Amino acid sequence: MIKVYRKTATIKAEQFDGTKETAEKLGLFRYRGGWYLETLEGSLAVKNGYWIATGVNGEHWPVLDDIFKKTYAELPVVPKAVADWIEKCKHDGTSVGDMLCSERRPEKMRDWMALTPGTYDFNQRRYAEHQDLVARAWLDGYTVEEDK
Repeated sequence: MIKVYRKTATIKAEQFDGTKETAEKLGLFRYRGGWYLETLEGSLAVKNGYWIATGVNGEHWPVLDDIFKKTYAELPVVPKAVADWIEKCKHDGTSVGDMLCSERRPEKMRDWMALTPGTYDFNQRRYAEHQDLVARAWLDGYTVEEDK
């Protein structure tokens, strides 16, 4: 029976812009007028717009732009207070449902999730979007928002 799978590893990737500087940064080399990347499968051609992915073991592979966009999604970006809350809940053995519970969340996280910045009015759409974002961060990982 065929089963359905999803990718679970987190990768790093950068898009090649065709410049020599980016080629050097990505570890590409020139051969017969084209750019190439050394991979586990051998040397593969890389063109402008390709993504260079780096896997969990440091291996690299090129990916066409349209394939990359269909296959990979950026990790959610969350404020430090949200990241801290996720880590505390995971450490304490709290369920994802309880982690999202309004009564349990720290005030800073509740405000970020539900209040329109500047007006401090409850925003149902923002609340729903941020609930989904935090759940996705819990499941897939996240990056912490840079301080403004």
